[in-house]
Amino acid sequence: MIQLNNIEKHYDVGPNKFFVLRRITMRVKEGEFVTIMGPSGAGKSTLLSIVGMLDGAWSGEYHFVDQPVHALKPKQRIELNKKYIGFVFQSYHLLDDLTVYENLDLPLSYRNLKGSERAGIVCDTLDRFQIVGKKDLYPSQLSGGQQQLVAVARAVVAKPKLILADEPTGNLHSEQAQEIMELFKKLNDAGTTIVQVTHSERNAAYGNRTIYLEDGWIAKDRPSGY
Repeated sequence: MIQLNNIEKHYDVGPNKFFVLRRITMRVKEGEFVTIMGPSGAGKSTLLSIVGMLDGAWSGEYHFVDQPVHALKPKQRIELNKKYIGFVFQSYHLLDDLTVYENLDLPLSYRNLKGSERAGIVCDTLDRFQIVGKKDLYPSQLSGGQQQLVAVARAVVAKPKLILADEPTGNLHSEQAQEIMELFKKLNDAGTTIVQVTHSERNAAYGNRTIYLEDGWIAKDRPSGY
């Protein structure tokens, strides 16, 4: 599903180049649950942004579902992103001026679906996440745990092939964090590919493979638990 070849990213600092990622070559097969770990500043979130096509300023080759992302125009990358990828961020990234219902409906608006189909999918998702009673509330009216639950629901509502999660439980207490990770595990068991960035060994244990970054390089790539 994902093939990165010699991906590099740098920032120009005066006459010098500061590299955030160096010669990243990795493959993620469909159905895998991969964790990216490493110290702060190792390049984890940057790598996730590149995989998610939120960052286009890099060099190297990136193939996603047989599409050469490195050769695509920005508009084509956006379409690929919308079609296949769901995001979960530590800071939720819910739209404050939209209700819970409207936040969930937004990813579906990019699909060729009738209004009645979208409404049915949103209602099913609200029920699945047990947030029906929150559907008319705005993000500011929800607790942190509830906002993250809505963020996960929004990420999966359109049934993406790939979920990218950047510290998805960083702002949650342990019970809420476990709930989110159990949900990811169920989604993965059902066939969804997941790539998460985390500092938590407990969260990493839910996956089947862990990639360790150090100073922008891949230091280790091995099955989780080893």
